[in-house]
Amino acid sequence: MSRGINTKCLHLEEEEGRTEHYGAISYPIYQTATYAHPGVGQSTGYDYNRVSNPTRDHLEKILASLEGGTDALAFSSGMAAVTLLMEMFKPGDHIIADADLYGGSIRLFKQINEKNGLKFTSIDCHKEDIRSYITEDTKAIYIETPTNPMMNITDIETTAKIAHDNGLLLVVDNTFMSPYFQNPLALGADIVVHSGTKYLGGHNDTLAGFLVTDRDDVSEKLRFLYKTTGSCLSPFDSYLVLRGIKTLGLRMERAQENALALVDWLKTRKSVKKIIYPGIPGNPGYEIQKKQARGFGAMLTIELESREYALKILEKVRMIKYAESLGGVETLITYPTTQTHADVPKEIREKNGITDSVLRISVGIEDKEDLIAELSKVFDDIEAGR
Repeated sequence: MSRGINTKCLHLEEEEGRTEHYGAISYPIYQTATYAHPGVGQSTGYDYNRVSNPTRDHLEKILASLEGGTDALAFSSGMAAVTLLMEMFKPGDHIIADADLYGGSIRLFKQINEKNGLKFTSIDCHKEDIRSYITEDTKAIYIETPTNPMMNITDIETTAKIAHDNGLLLVVDNTFMSPYFQNPLALGADIVVHSGTKYLGGHNDTLAGFLVTDRDDVSEKLRFLYKTTGSCLSPFDSYLVLRGIKTLGLRMERAQENALALVDWLKTRKSVKKIIYPGIPGNPGYEIQKKQARGFGAMLTIELESREYALKILEKVRMIKYAESLGGVETLITYPTTQTHADVPKEIREKNGITDSVLRISVGIEDKEDLIAELSKVFDDIEAGR
């Protein structure tokens, strides 16, 4: 019998009925760097923490289960995961990447990976003909959907077919949707990326990153790089993410409910010139999102009437925090121009639609009435000149 996703957040079917770990309900933290051997040529299954750790292994199995993968690797941050992923490629290899990505990914590709010989072509994967950019050196397509922060939706299944018809890997950053709402592997992706800092951890208290795959050949390569580079997630941080995942479904549902309420309220404000949210009927990507995901998430982006208006919102919010992250229980507002995308050249930002009047909102799980009340006061005070 197939398990529901909320059950998978709590239980590994393969471990049911066992009494290891003294029957602990909360998985123990194995805070050790190394492991004793029973004898020469013998092992308990664990040798050194950089290679494997019971707490981290449990977390990786949970995430592989949630994403429908055969292997998941847990890293010290989302960027550590992407950095290791790029080590799968060699100088001269070409990667087609979505133009509207998290600024840290763009910085890594342009400032580090290109220096080391990789080649990137940035395109709008949701609307351009990807095939026309494929060369004999192309090895992968790298997308986010929805993108950060402009919420562009790319058809994963169609993109996977293009990739596989040309012998390429498809990598999908699934951070915004989480495995609760979207499973790219089931749609043909080869590797799924997560910043576990965000929805998976869910409480703004730790950094983590993940790579998940359902391909044995990819898993073997990633595992070799993993033990070689040593960017693994610590036992304690693994525990924190495990604890966060237990409430993933509850948090995602509540945050999405709040996001939909905020969208409806924002539609009433004349100072809001554009609302970008995958769940607005008629918005570009709405039908694709309905087809490939089980929800629309809790991330939205708005464009205000001016830069000055946007900055005043950031200065006046109190319960809602002006901070650079997303996916936690608290509602956060981010200013991409000076935060997440500060290192992206201005011309590229503006081409992607990231102007100095754009704000990104990660909607949390507070009472929606309180969120709307705070924003109502902020907007009213600005418009009254207070």
